[in-house]
Amino acid sequence: MKEDFLHYVWLHMLFSTQKITTTNNESLNVIKVGMPNTNSGPDFLNTQLQINAQTWVGNVEIHVKSSDWYLHQHESDENYDAVILHVVWEHDSEVFMKNNKALPTLELCHYVDKDLSDNYLNLVSKRMKWIPCEKEVATIDSFLLKNWMERLYFERLEAKSILVNQLLEESNNDYEAVLFKLLAKNFGLKVNGEAFFKLARSFDYSILRKTCFDEYILTSLLFGQAGFLEEDIQNKYFLGLKNEYEYLKHKYQLKSLKKNQFQFFRMRPVNFPTVRIAQLIALMHTHQNLFSKLMKCSSLNDFYNLFLVEINNFWKEHYTFETTSKKSSKRLTKSFIDLLIINTVIPLKFVFFKSRGGVNEDDILNLIKELKPEKNSVISKFSELKITSENAFETQSLLELKNNYCEKYRCLECAIGNDLLRNNDIL
Repeated sequence: MKEDFLHYVWLHMLFSTQKITTTNNESLNVIKVGMPNTNSGPDFLNTQLQINAQTWVGNVEIHVKSSDWYLHQHESDENYDAVILHVVWEHDSEVFMKNNKALPTLELCHYVDKDLSDNYLNLVSKRMKWIPCEKEVATIDSFLLKNWMERLYFERLEAKSILVNQLLEESNNDYEAVLFKLLAKNFGLKVNGEAFFKLARSFDYSILRKTCFDEYILTSLLFGQAGFLEEDIQNKYFLGLKNEYEYLKHKYQLKSLKKNQFQFFRMRPVNFPTVRIAQLIALMHTHQNLFSKLMKCSSLNDFYNLFLVEINNFWKEHYTFETTSKKSSKRLTKSFIDLLIINTVIPLKFVFFKSRGGVNEDDILNLIKELKPEKNSVISKFSELKITSENAFETQSLLELKNNYCEKYRCLECAIGNDLLRNNDIL
């Protein structure tokens, strides 16, 4: 038995409340279970009880065994002086208060339905599985799953908002600056995301604001800061950029990153960091007020058109500075733009409108549901479990479910886990 299960049982009063007594045969009536305490101290605060018809208001502490009270040294902690009830699964030791009276104790094992405790024990015994409920998840009611997915998606948005708000604080609420940093991070994808993020933060955005009108100067700034202009390459375009960067470096007292922070190994050429930097340059040069334009987009096609930019002719025939290649447009694909919308545009839009009085959740949901489902190992595994995704809203929700519930075994906080515990036999 685990303590988190006992918290869950107490919070939702999933135990028989008829003729319950303390371990000393005192009648017990739970009026209010109290509020879960997220700080140090007793587990539930402001609980209201009747013990032998006398009303008590105070706190509740929960343990698997009564003796855990002494194991955790609560007897010497004044935070526990206001505990009025000790809730345990097994009463193996009497606990005494400062007045030397026994602390009223409820032994839950006598009052919890056996099916509920068996379901819980069966569920936690499957922690070595990909997800604990992988054999049962496909049986979940579709209405329950749909509502839970919506909650999961907005939890994921709130989590992404943390970084957005941090960047806004650092930049004095400059949304254009924050957009650039987030775009850079996501242009780098999973492999180069942190390197691209460092690149975007390696200089003050005011410098980009001054240089973005001239594509050549902007190119020298970003490739120079990324460390790609430190090589000795006899190429007219490269040498010109290198000279321009030396001027910028001196003028703005810049310090570049090391080129080796960017990974090329086992990457498709279209995802080479050099190509992605060139595409980012084209985007920032084409749209100097990109944030305001993105906030005005009302359809998916508007976003696609906005991101449809042409890279410099040099990069149409190169994947790196060193060698030429067959000419190609190297435009941003719709699937890549979808990732930018998911991970950059929507979180920023969510924070922006939230700061201005409210978010239209339907607008957010309508946009994310227009996007095609993502393809990755997590989504593929859910599909094997017969949980398929029709759009990016569902894939984002499933990623949140896997990463922040299943991986952390938060079954008791999960709508799916709750349903299985209360309404199903977990085999």
